[in-house]
Amino acid sequence: MSNPTIDELRPIDLFDGLDDEHLAEFAARAELREYKAGEMVAREGEREPAVYLLLDGIAEAFRDVNGRQEPSGEHASPTWMGAIAALTGSPLGVQMQAKTDLRLAAIAPADFLDLAVENRSIMQLVLARVRPVVGRITAIEQNRERLESLGTMAAGLAHELNNPAAAAKRASSELAEALEVLGSTIGLFVESGVERGEAEQLVAIQRQVLAACKARASIPQLELADAEDALGDVLDGLGVSDGYRLVEPLAQAGVDAELLARVAELAGPATEAAVRWIAASLLARELAAELAESTERMSKLVGAVKTYAYMDRGGLVEVDLREGIDTTLTILGHKLKHTTIEVRREFDPELPRFHAYGAELNQVWTNLLDNAIDALGDSGTITITARRDGDCAEVEILDDGPGIPADVQERIFDPFFTTKEVGRGTGLGLDTARRIVADRHGGSLGVESAPGRTLFRVRLPIDVQPG
Repeated sequence: MSNPTIDELRPIDLFDGLDDEHLAEFAARAELREYKAGEMVAREGEREPAVYLLLDGIAEAFRDVNGRQEPSGEHASPTWMGAIAALTGSPLGVQMQAKTDLRLAAIAPADFLDLAVENRSIMQLVLARVRPVVGRITAIEQNRERLESLGTMAAGLAHELNNPAAAAKRASSELAEALEVLGSTIGLFVESGVERGEAEQLVAIQRQVLAACKARASIPQLELADAEDALGDVLDGLGVSDGYRLVEPLAQAGVDAELLARVAELAGPATEAAVRWIAASLLARELAAELAESTERMSKLVGAVKTYAYMDRGGLVEVDLREGIDTTLTILGHKLKHTTIEVRREFDPELPRFHAYGAELNQVWTNLLDNAIDALGDSGTITITARRDGDCAEVEILDDGPGIPADVQERIFDPFFTTKEVGRGTGLGLDTARRIVADRHGGSLGVESAPGRTLFRVRLPIDVQPG
């Protein structure tokens, strides 16, 4: 084994302040190694990794994120790597690879720890680096969580928006066809020789049918099917082509054989045009209502997104917790749609508005509600309570799911902790929620859990300015 010289180690800032005698002890325990560009130096998760003293070249660091290698930084000589893991006894948090040809000296973690303990300046330097490194990794992880959470929510919202958008597109296409029928009918009446008196009576029938349809209650499905079959036979008898396309709106409006016979008597050779005209009138009204409902649904979803993110407003805003929770439920609607989960709201109408970081609080409600939905699966009850308790606003989110095991309860607020499978979701998000509540708003976030009852309680000072 060859060792580096004191002169080779001296430029590395880890050894600033060490005299030659102590530096020689590090050199004696270090082993020189060389790597070609692209070669692996150390793997993420490696136990008891060496401390690497980079003498020449550039090394790259990568982190595994859901099976993808994401860059985490570069290290250019002269510098050191791996000392934090060696001192803390933790596995290596990154994968290290040679970007260029490398020449380095490696020290076994036990040897490095012995020498660092004897040299306080080295211990202090390494520990000084721990906080910013952990902070940087935490920030990267939190940003990734936010992006993945936003991606999941965006996919859900896209699905939610797609349904009314598709309905609106279909309705507008069918409405165009109905309007074309309505616009051409008068000309067909004239061409067929329908007299003014008969035309007036046909208009009266049309208005009668429209009024009856508006006032008519919904018809049971079985009864409606029988009515459609009967009308289909009548239309066939009157020579109306493709009558099956007209029976549904006519049956819904209560049109029967007697009324169709009267239409045929008045319209004569224009009977088919008259029947299509009445059916198109009914369909146009129905499609217009469907268009209004679809566009209103899209407008509400867009409004919910804007409210959720507090767009066009600064970070600190006057918030209504009830509105924020309702908006979050709208955003998470795609997760509830295909379940039988019941959501109960018990909101105190006297709960005041107060200043807070609204978009961040909505992240809290998102994490807590998303976890509750996941815990329940396809069925169960979520009860959300929002009230004033002294100088605080208190929000409780209770679910009747399986509960959180005692050993897990002790860890759920730890950074990056999750009970979800690898690659599924973004974890529980409770560390993020706790920091938003406690650090940003001076509040508290606690949990009580037993089988059949899990309660998260958020307390937020009402009169205290958030940090």
